Amino acid sequence: MIGVGATLMLLASYYGPGLHGNLTASGTRFDSNASTAAHKSLPFGTELRVCYVGCEVVTITDRGPYVHGRHLDLSEGTARRIGLIHSGIGNVKTTRLN
Repeated sequence: MIGVGATLMLLASYYGPGLHGNLTASGTRFDSNASTAAHKSLPFGTELRVCYVGCEVVTITDRGPYVHGRHLDLSEGTARRIGLIHSGIGNVKTTRLN
């Protein structure tokens, strides 16, 4: 488990095309423009500062990613805002905020 204040490099991708409006594992509706992410085990509501070219604070609202070796699935909007949208996958610096 990632403790509060811990900083880790995680392999991230983004999801969203075709999923906008679907229910997430936390029971909320997925908004592909919101500052949200999926992680396999962090509690729902956990906030992470995620940095690639830029940085953004995201809230864990879903489970995943389900691709071997990946640790975090970002919303499409977050990927766009931090500069990950063109590569689609990359190592991001994460810091757990709560």
